[in-house]
Amino acid sequence: MASAGSAPATLDNREAVVQAATLTRVKVSARWFYWIAGLSLVNSAVVIFGGQFHFVVGLGVTSVVDGVAKQLGSAGVVLDLVINSVVAGVFCLFGYCATKAQKWAFVVGMALYALDGLLLLMAQDYLSVAFHGYALYCIYRGLAAAQAAGQA
Repeated sequence: MASAGSAPATLDNREAVVQAATLTRVKVSARWFYWIAGLSLVNSAVVIFGGQFHFVVGLGVTSVVDGVAKQLGSAGVVLDLVINSVVAGVFCLFGYCATKAQKWAFVVGMALYALDGLLLLMAQDYLSVAFHGYALYCIYRGLAAAQAAGQA
């Protein structure tokens, strides 16, 4: 008796589903680099305009640049924007390359973000350090997925 529905999944279909899920994990994890870059720029804008809050996912190095630039006056604002835009651009580059499952982008981006976390640890910003750890875990899951996709 024939059933009215979809045919059972074949081995090829299952492999395609697993491959799609793996590539989705890579892209979701790679997007963390975009969030880091964007929220770091938002943090810098808040400092420039005199705000009193920051996002914990942002970079500590941009906060250091913000502090130095604030002491330099109006020339410091331009310097702040240039330096922090370059730093954010580098993290966007990591995000772009990581979405293409390029493992080097995950590794180098994670290493720089871990070093940034150490900077925050020295500043005793423990909430940001903890969030850096969580973000690194999420990014690592993308690296593991990229490695699995490369072996498939």
